[in-house]
Amino acid sequence: MTSSRLPGKVLMEALGQPLLHHLVSRLRVVPSLDGIVLATTVNATDDALDSFAKRERIACFRGSEDDVMARVIGAAESVQADVVVEITGDCPIIDPQIVEQTIRMYRAHDADYVGNAQIRSYPDGMDTQVFSLETLKRSASMTSAPLDREHVTLHIRNHPELFSHVHLVAPPEMHWPELGLTLDEPEDYELLKRIIEHFGEDNSLFGCLDAVRLLRANPDWVAINKAIQRKGDT
Repeated sequence: MTSSRLPGKVLMEALGQPLLHHLVSRLRVVPSLDGIVLATTVNATDDALDSFAKRERIACFRGSEDDVMARVIGAAESVQADVVVEITGDCPIIDPQIVEQTIRMYRAHDADYVGNAQIRSYPDGMDTQVFSLETLKRSASMTSAPLDREHVTLHIRNHPELFSHVHLVAPPEMHWPELGLTLDEPEDYELLKRIIEHFGEDNSLFGCLDAVRLLRANPDWVAINKAIQRKGDT
């Protein structure tokens, strides 16, 4: 809730529901997911997220604000998870099929880490990472660097000699890595709200390809957040 660029962003609304509700609704339909855990902080400002999780009937784990790696480990342990599918809360229109495909890629390969964001090809906001809890704990035991602890898989991604990787790359029709469908700034909220309300309640689980086709047809919408400089994690 204390996002530096857009405080309270995940509870801002579209179609009368918090953006975080739209994200949770999408994750609920991913066949391979056994459960959803909202990993937030112990800060009083995040009590609102704890309350949100109770209303949505999903688990909530509260941990360190700065050591996000430890928070994700704690969240996974709290539900006895052996595999973690990490989705950040600022991806309210993530495509459930992309999440499912990434999980299936993980199951099909003997790799420590499977993701679709290290090699940028999908629009920003479709980011999915899959790894075992054991792998994340091994990584955590190797680094105390603040950047590694803040960006959960940075150490794993930066050390392919220690952790094997498989990267999911977008098919040509969804290849648009410059497109921002993530929630960082007020302009992002304006665009995401417009997209969600365009598809409406009858098509609330629209996919990445639907969004790409909509925006290809409406370049003036793309211009809404095109100038935003995204913060990296390296």
